Amino acid sequence: MEKLLEILNNLHPDVDFLNQEKLIGDAILDSFDIVTLVAEIGDTFDVTISAKDIVPENFNSAKSLYALIQKLEEEN
Repeated sequence: MEKLLEILNNLHPDVDFLNQEKLIGDAILDSFDIVTLVAEIGDTFDVTISAKDIVPENFNSAKSLYALIQKLEEEN
């Protein structure tokens, strides 16, 4: 989770990612951020986020994003 928080904080240092639950709903993350996250997470965690995984539910909080990463790591 620390690596993910580091990636998120590099995008938006002013956001409290541990407590924010509506990153997409509150327009904190935009489409460019999502593209950046997909690439950074792929490089850092050695997983591939496919188009079917790019849904608001997976990107609305750090917790949901980390759950997606864990699921993808298990599938490898």
